[in-house]
Amino acid sequence: MAAATGVALTLAPISFTRARADAAVTGAGTTGDGQETRVVTGRLETGAADFVYIPVRVPAGVQRIAVEYSYDRPAVPAGTPGNSCDVGIFDERGIELDGKGFRGWSGGFRTSFEISNGEATPGYLPGPIKPGTWHVVLGPYQVAPQGMNYTVQITLTYGPSGPAFTPDHPPKRAKGRGRAWYRGDGHLHTVHSDGRRTPAEVAAGARAAGLDFMVSTDHNTSSSHGVWGQYAGEDLLIITGEEITTRNGHWLALGLPAGEWIDWRYRSRDDVFGRFARKVRGAGGLVVPAHPYCPYVACQWKFGYDDADLVEVWNGPWTYDDESAVDTWDAMLGEAVRKGRRWIPAMGNSDAHSEPQVIGLPHNVVYADDLTTEAVMGGLRAGRSWIAESRTVQLAFTAGGDGRRADIGGTLTAPADAPIDVRLDVQGVPGGTVRFVTDEGQMHQESLPASGSGSVVWRTTTSLAAYVRAEVRHPMADGSPGKGNTMGPNLMWGPMAALTNPIFLRRSGS
Repeated sequence: MAAATGVALTLAPISFTRARADAAVTGAGTTGDGQETRVVTGRLETGAADFVYIPVRVPAGVQRIAVEYSYDRPAVPAGTPGNSCDVGIFDERGIELDGKGFRGWSGGFRTSFEISNGEATPGYLPGPIKPGTWHVVLGPYQVAPQGMNYTVQITLTYGPSGPAFTPDHPPKRAKGRGRAWYRGDGHLHTVHSDGRRTPAEVAAGARAAGLDFMVSTDHNTSSSHGVWGQYAGEDLLIITGEEITTRNGHWLALGLPAGEWIDWRYRSRDDVFGRFARKVRGAGGLVVPAHPYCPYVACQWKFGYDDADLVEVWNGPWTYDDESAVDTWDAMLGEAVRKGRRWIPAMGNSDAHSEPQVIGLPHNVVYADDLTTEAVMGGLRAGRSWIAESRTVQLAFTAGGDGRRADIGGTLTAPADAPIDVRLDVQGVPGGTVRFVTDEGQMHQESLPASGSGSVVWRTTTSLAAYVRAEVRHPMADGSPGKGNTMGPNLMWGPMAALTNPIFLRRSGS
């Protein structure tokens, strides 16, 4: 099969007849147990389509569909990506963007999958195997200079469909403490995409991390939504979501209705991201660009932030790409103030996939009216949150003056010359460094004692600062606190321990 370029390529259809073995058809066969198999081979060159669809004409009476695939991995020159190819499937309802036909995706994590009425491989949706044209989809997101040779084997098993799968969706409410601060990790993976933890293990990890809520965000599939109910409880709110992995960046859809799926088959130049962002918001969810400076292929964010509700500025253990994300986010805060536009809050998540990645490193501490999906989404959307590396880190961040007070995500309005005291109370960061950052940059730095507990107060006015946010950093590797107003070849800071959303300061009458 010839190579092609463009967004998608659809190959010639593969037919199944439920006939006896036909030796004249290459790759066709039946077995005595009511199975029939077809094998498709092909080749793709560098510059191949983003998605290659293999139409499969499925006859009536099919109980199970099974797919195996493989591709070659020739050695490539240093610095050149090797072959990598994802796989998934759409049913007889079609392959249209945002259509009804999605039945599963496992990316490059699995080499085979099965679907029947009552069960399916994680990443895939159980349900009836109805007659019509299904499509196995390949996603060759890296093709070596030598090209990619692939093989796809499709096996149909005939017989009664059997009992249907009954989804067990998680409840939208946990016990909670009323209006309070709640801790939660909003970016977690399981075996339903490319994680190695089961849902049971992820839920146990969230509880061990002292979290009140977690969000399930497997890549490009909603298959895990139907199993989370048994792992939720009064002590843990489990929220359904998805990580949408496009060719121009990844984004989180948080708070999706259970079973809702968001399509990922587009690039930034297709100008459809806004359509899917509106779909998520219309369902009560949040749109969050994830790890926007991640250096991996297809991870860096290229869609802009006009349609974002939050931005993930801290992903897993602190690294240089998180520094870049915070810098970009801080610049967006200044632009929002200057233009009088809405501001985009920050969040941080572990993106944990498997051991030794730590669930809850980092996580969000959200002020919500109750421990419900709606209330948690509302707190995040409003920026009433801060980010902690673990539950051992505690803080309170406020601004007060002229008889008024504001907390994280709030606004304090006062006369231009009225003194405003910004206060941060911290626990759990021994020898840490506190930074207060405004639209002018870092305006105050102070070290915490060896105990890790302390209070830092800094005075400003609404004429000098349009917003103020706080960072708490660990000491540098040499034990020094770091310096925020110097330049040189060395890193300025140690790893982040906590990061707040801003408090805005507004002059009276402005």
